[in-house]
Formats: sequence, C-alpha cells, structure tokens
Amino acid sequence: KNVVLPIMISGTISDASGRLLTGQTPEAFAVSLEHAEPISIGFNCSLGAAELKVHIENLSPAAGTLISVHPNAGLPDRNGDYTQSAEAMAAILREFIEEGLVNIVGGCCGTTPEHVRKIVETVKGAVPRVVPILPPFLRLSGLEALTITKDMNFINIGERTNVAGSKKFARLIREKKFDQTIAIARNQVAQGAQIIDVCMDDAMIDAGEAMEIFLNYAASEPDISRVPFMIDSSGWQVIERGLKCLQGKGVVNSISL
Repeated sequence: KNVVLPIMISGTISDASGRLLTGQTPEAFAVSLEHAEPISIGFNCSLGAAELKVHIENLSPAAGTLISVHPNAGLPDRNGDYTQSAEAMAAILREFIEEGLVNIVGGCCGTTPEHVRKIVETVKGAVPRVVPILPPFLRLSGLEALTITKDMNFINIGERTNVAGSKKFARLIREKKFDQTIAIARNQVAQGAQIIDVCMDDAMIDAGEAMEIFLNYAASEPDISRVPFMIDSSGWQVIERGLKCLQGKGVVNSISL
C-alpha cells in the first residue's frame, strides 16, 4: 500500500543578497517547488532571525502553504560562536508571528534547549499566519519568478537558442562550441526575452546530449538563467533530460506528444 508522506521544504539563504545557494530568489524558490504540494516551505540556518526576516517577508506572500523559519542564534562571531540569547531570539521570532509571516518556528545553529523553551513561551497563544489563496496564474521561474497575468501583453520568447531559429546557433551546436552559444542566449535575455526556448532537434545533432550540455552551461550564467527555460523537442527522452537540468519551473513545448 502506497503511503503519501507530508513534505516540509526548507532552504538556505547564502548571504545578505537574499538568494539561495543556487542563486534563486525566495519567490522563485517557492514557484519551483509548489507542484510538490508541501505542507510547509521556509528557511533554516542561513542567518540570524533579524537578518532572515526580510527574506521571509518575500517568501510568505508567494507561498500558498505554511511558512517555517528555523534561524541561527544570531550570526557567528570571529570564533564561530553564536552568542544571541534565548530571550533575544524569541523576541525577534515573536515579531514574525505578530506580523503574520510564519506558521512554524524553531532554531538552528547555536540554539539550545533553552532557546526552544523561550520560543515556545513567547509564541504561545499567538495567531499564526493565514495561508493565502494564490490567484490561478501561470507561475514560472528561473533564478527569478515570472508570473503571467491576464493584464500582461504578449510574453517574449527567445527563439535564437533553437537550432531551427538560428543558423549560427545550429552551427555552433554541431561543432560542439557550447561556450560560444552562451553569448546568443545572453543577447536574447538582454533584448527582452522573458523565456528562452531551447531546441536541439536536428538530424546531425545528438539532441539529448546537446540539450543537457547547453542547459548546464546556461545554468552557470545568472544573467541567462534568471529567466525560465522552454524545453522544446519532439523527443520525450530529450525533454526529460532537459527538465532534469532545470532548477526552476520551465515550459515544455512539443507538437508531437
């Protein structure tokens, strides 16, 4: 008998920029994982509670599920010690509750049983965040989120990273000069492409291999991977290999499935 277990998802903010270790914004992080229907999504470790608050403020309205936060007991000193007291940390987390930002609170690095006791005492009886009902818009993401609403005009899709849309791109792919194809993708985004269409379907190209290599190159370029990708192929295995390279929520485009 199959048993479906509830999923809690927790990410880590890498620094004060507010992005995760992969470079995603909190909103893009939520969009990437909403299909998993987790019971909660949030942040742990990363920073102290005070420093983490602004990032929870960005995540909370983007997630149609419970929000968790398990911060460190402040930031470590030069010796790597966490010195924030249990009372101070609990008081900061109380602000998260009072402002309706979170549903689940706890501690990570540097916290002790006393920190947990103070957090429990401080939030006892408090009203948790009300989970928002997100409007039924198409939400996509690369490193950044793209929400397509009815008020938007046409969405610009870059077709020059399609072997049928650019002779130069097709030649570079056939010659396996993947480092040079990145310039074409970067130019597409710079000129306003909101989604990048990637197609490798050509008789002279191993489409699956080319798709995987190109997307891995593109993933290392933040000015390209900030937008969602469209995996474009008539081959299911090519689409599957492409999707495995995306950390965001992309689009599948095929006329033959």
